Amino acid sequence: MPVYRYKAVGINGQNLQGSFTANTRNEVVQMLRSNQSYPVMIQEDVSTLGREVQLFGGVKVKDIAVFCRQLYAMLNAGVPITNCLEILKTQTEQKKLRNTLGEVYEGVQKGLTFSEALKKHLDVFPELLIYMVEAGEASGSLDVIIERMAVHYEKETKINNKIKGAMVYPIILSVVAVSVVVFLLTFVMPTFIGMFEGSGVPLPLPTRILMKFSEILKNFWYIHIIVFFAVVYGIKRYTLTIKGRLQYDKLKLSIPVMKGLNQKIITARFTRTLSTLLSSGIPLLQAMENVAGILGNKVAADGIMKVREEVRRGVPLSQPIKRLGLFPPMVDNMIHIGEESGTLDDILDKTANFFDDEVDTALQKMITLFEPIMILVMGALIGFIVVAMVLPMFDMLKTVQ
Repeated sequence: MPVYRYKAVGINGQNLQGSFTANTRNEVVQMLRSNQSYPVMIQEDVSTLGREVQLFGGVKVKDIAVFCRQLYAMLNAGVPITNCLEILKTQTEQKKLRNTLGEVYEGVQKGLTFSEALKKHLDVFPELLIYMVEAGEASGSLDVIIERMAVHYEKETKINNKIKGAMVYPIILSVVAVSVVVFLLTFVMPTFIGMFEGSGVPLPLPTRILMKFSEILKNFWYIHIIVFFAVVYGIKRYTLTIKGRLQYDKLKLSIPVMKGLNQKIITARFTRTLSTLLSSGIPLLQAMENVAGILGNKVAADGIMKVREEVRRGVPLSQPIKRLGLFPPMVDNMIHIGEESGTLDDILDKTANFFDDEVDTALQKMITLFEPIMILVMGALIGFIVVAMVLPMFDMLKTVQ
């Protein structure tokens, strides 16, 4: 579902701002009016797509996982929710989360339910968590729901850490390659330029190209930096638009090396989140609506919402999932088995565990493939530089002879 950013005026005249996931702007307006607030500005914000798997107002997924795990431990021990929040607001290390928990505690003290107090901080707490807490309060199984959310965010943290860890080596190798090339062009090459120019020997084309590039890099280095940051900024701004985000997400699902990895990550998130929601008693249609907002890919989110419409018309989930073509064939087969056996939540959980391992394997394959590619690229660049510097020397030797 789209995420909308809003600004509103509260009943006491205070300025409010935040974000809310909804199908249309009208739903955001209804939400604000139900809270006795008057909307001033509402606009769709694609930059928040997939924020539940990234950051919540500066609070990391890991912090949410720890919060849920600690809260579950106390609720399971019979500690009242107000006491739990009082303890957590003092012992939580993350500053933003600690301050927010203090406000949540005050809200509960004033008579709000836990979910109502959380809703006032949509910029910190993921909507999936808030929705699940609301369902837990209604069913009287808040401790069970919180435990499921703790497991959910712990697994999400594990995937995020794998991705970050896998990117460290390629980034370091890329930085080293660029640094070596820049060093050769700006410090080594200039020492040969004077010798080449004074020799009177016609320089070969590779040497002339390298000398020109070295001169530009040394004398106009600031332009390269400006252009680099301008390109990065332009790409980032473009991906914040709906069209740009859609094209960027399509690209991630079409690049040969990245396609398989992104497909497995999306599959793991889809199956795990849907399993968590269904096992908590959330209806399938509502569960799919929540799942679409946390996949981190607009192409996948739009696809899931189309699947949801077919399910709403009575089509079994496995059929539109298969036609969508986004997930590996195993997924629709497993969903079909779950529908036939009445154990869809359990089947999805097992499928999620399988694809969690598949993500790890795909990351290792990507690194294994990336390493020789980077070595070849680096070797080709350095080889070109060395050849361009050596060729004039051979010509000079021939002239001397």
